[in-house]
Amino acid sequence: MIHVKSLSKNYQIVKRDPGLRGAMKALLKRTYMTKHAVKNIDFDIEQGEMIGYIGANGAGKSTTIKMLCGILTPTDGEITVNSIVPYKDRQKNAKNIGAVFGQRTQLFWDIPVRESYDLLRHIYEVPEEQYKETLALFTEVLNLEPLLAIPVRQLSLGQKMRCELAAAFLHRPKVVYLDEPTIGLDIAVKVRIRQFIKQMNKMWGTTVILTTHDMQDIEEICTRIIIINEGTIIYDGNLQSIQENFGHKRLIHFELEADETIKLPEKLSGIAEIDSYDQEHRKVTLSITSKELSAASIIATMMTEYAIRDLTIADPKIETIVEEIFNRGS
Repeated sequence: MIHVKSLSKNYQIVKRDPGLRGAMKALLKRTYMTKHAVKNIDFDIEQGEMIGYIGANGAGKSTTIKMLCGILTPTDGEITVNSIVPYKDRQKNAKNIGAVFGQRTQLFWDIPVRESYDLLRHIYEVPEEQYKETLALFTEVLNLEPLLAIPVRQLSLGQKMRCELAAAFLHRPKVVYLDEPTIGLDIAVKVRIRQFIKQMNKMWGTTVILTTHDMQDIEEICTRIIIINEGTIIYDGNLQSIQENFGHKRLIHFELEADETIKLPEKLSGIAEIDSYDQEHRKVTLSITSKELSAASIIATMMTEYAIRDLTIADPKIETIVEEIFNRGS
């Protein structure tokens, strides 16, 4: 569905010294510096995949998405979406994609939501019967009925985002780009939006590319993640692989029966380390940094040394794993 090979995007930025003198100098003689927003990236996405495309601010996420949409022309490399070169045939490409870009609305600000949808139906040339069927489905799944007669400017953020999602999927596109679709929303709305995205993917095989800083969105929606840092892809794989390869650091929390001095058993040296010790509440946390011993073996070793009242094992969160990958790639 999406093919990207050796894709790059550079910007020419005017170098200017501060103050009036710098402005006058730049006006008479300009010097430029090159900003490499995206550097020679490669990836392929199959039809129906749901991809998390993540990275820090300024990493190159939005630039990549804009090239996929046909808004920007690449400096170098190849790019096709559903066998279309986006920047060469923008109109044909636009008919096959949907997009939600953060707080930028595609609905019409001063007219009711229903009329916005009707205008979009004509723009995308959606057959009337298909439009009615799709809108009825979205109205039920996203609970849009109370919102259809309200002008967009009078909607709350959560209400507007539900309407935006419906607009992005209204013409049943092959590919949908979602940029921070749950930002600033409460938990109930986030859950409804995640369920809607998964349902549309299952019904129509829609390919979804999601950019977000909410790792819960990634875990709930995506089967694969691509991590970009400073314009370069530093990880491309499925969630299970990332947890197996980078998620070996686990925490075991022990609650002791009595207040006593804690020392790491010699058998666990180099395999685990004391992460924290709360002497007042008799709680010690071990950080497991090796796969040489199982958690069960480590627990057994601790129980031979100390009287344990209770314990819990915590697997690393996806945020922690992604941070580790960033640190390795930078």
